[in-house]
Amino acid sequence: MSASSKKKLRSAQEAGKLTERQLNEQKEAKKLKTYTTIFTVALVAILAIAIFAGVTQFISNSGIREKNTVAVTVGEHEISNAEFNYYYTDAINNFYNSYGTYAAMFGLDVTKPLNEQYVDEEAGITWADDFMNSAKNSAASTYALCDAAKAAGYTLSEAELESVDSAMMNMKGYALLYQYGDLDTYLKAMYGTAANEKSFREYYEMNTLASSYYNAYAEGLTYDSAALKAAYDEAPAEYAAYSYNTYYINATTYREGGTEDEEGVITYSDEEKAAAVEAAEADAKALTAEEIDSLEALDAAIAALEVNAGAETAPASSAYEDTAYGSVNSVYRDWVTSTDRKAGDLTYIASESTSTDEEGNETTTVNGYYVIYFNGMNDNTFALKNVRHILVAFEGGTYDQATNTTTYSDEEKAAAKAKAEELYEQWKAGEATEDSFAALANEKSADGDGTTGGLYEDVYPGQMVTNFNDWCYDESRKAGDTGIVESPYGYHIMFFVGNSETNYRDFQIENNLRSHDTEHWYSDLIAAMTITDGNTAYIATDLVLSKG
Repeated sequence: MSASSKKKLRSAQEAGKLTERQLNEQKEAKKLKTYTTIFTVALVAILAIAIFAGVTQFISNSGIREKNTVAVTVGEHEISNAEFNYYYTDAINNFYNSYGTYAAMFGLDVTKPLNEQYVDEEAGITWADDFMNSAKNSAASTYALCDAAKAAGYTLSEAELESVDSAMMNMKGYALLYQYGDLDTYLKAMYGTAANEKSFREYYEMNTLASSYYNAYAEGLTYDSAALKAAYDEAPAEYAAYSYNTYYINATTYREGGTEDEEGVITYSDEEKAAAVEAAEADAKALTAEEIDSLEALDAAIAALEVNAGAETAPASSAYEDTAYGSVNSVYRDWVTSTDRKAGDLTYIASESTSTDEEGNETTTVNGYYVIYFNGMNDNTFALKNVRHILVAFEGGTYDQATNTTTYSDEEKAAAKAKAEELYEQWKAGEATEDSFAALANEKSADGDGTTGGLYEDVYPGQMVTNFNDWCYDESRKAGDTGIVESPYGYHIMFFVGNSETNYRDFQIENNLRSHDTEHWYSDLIAAMTITDGNTAYIATDLVLSKG
């Protein structure tokens, strides 16, 4: 699923982040309704005009026009302006919540109306148009997945419906917190006068169903050993991990001469730049000479370079351990991941950039050289881990809105630790079996829904927070081991079930196949979903996101 599709669902807290323009419009609408009532009562002489104004305002506030005007048709579904406003507003909020004050980097001025500034002026596409297009694509995605779910007889589980109920309850809480009185008023402030609890819940449920079915489809794909082997044989290097050291020689460090202007800016001639590159390559060659036969020898040679003379700390190579294929720098990835690479291999590779002038002529510039020392390759055929845990979460804490983090005092952490130790001793004093641990997890753990016994299967490296991960992957770990580890969330009482039957390499291959096949299926669904424009006259294309 695309990034935009995966982020369609907005949490209650995100839904509470209203644009100033929307809030002000809601306040003005309330004032206008009050003024209309006063004039209708007081000015009998122009009663007909007052009634007309009152009816017009009633129509505007009721959202009748928005509900009965088709904004866009996706497939066979006619989406009214009222419903489309959910997609449109969320497209804006998604962008604004993601980038906020950095929106200017993308060319968006949050103090100006969206329909008065361009994403692509030459094509005549305004920011309002761009958000409209995002909303149309989001609507098409949601309906395509919901149609597919319906065709497959797939519905939301009880737990998922309960999560929708919970989200709606949270939104009601926010409505009271922000003094809107009720959820309908809150939603109107957020999504326009046609919004209400019933239609928003339908929108929320549809997005939940779309996301749930996408995940269910992906999880339902299975692959046999022959499929895994075939995928591995096509690209074996992509499923290994690599250990190596690198040292970067920056050519600019070797520049000499130059011309300094009145402002102190130094410029270098092409000849001076070329000489610097030549000097940098000479050092790269020296670092890869035959006598450099170990990592220690390489680091000693790096420290001995004339360019590093006088350094407070002896420069050395940087180590990369068990680095995934995709995380290896593309400049030297092919060399590092070559199937004939062996421990102790050493080379240097140029780091280049290419620029194109107005006439289309390309110029390649050498920026420096990477010296790479190969330490070894891990084929990732080690077993994944199965583990149970009971989370005793920290309570209290101080929330920092600026960083969106919560910090806990030593006393709060100590309280969680004491509770974890108490539960741990309680388990050890009983049957002290995996089954009794699972039962206690269902009853006491702050993680999970109380039905899984705290079980995590096929835990892969890096999936969990550091302490949790390190405990699971300790080389001495064996089935039945227990202990307590701390994480940013609290204290975890651990029970090591044992090694999984799945190894990490097969896990990666299967995930890649599943991701590829699911995206292909999803793309076909979207391609088959036509989008036909309607009348979007009631969509607020002139929104101003901030007063500045």
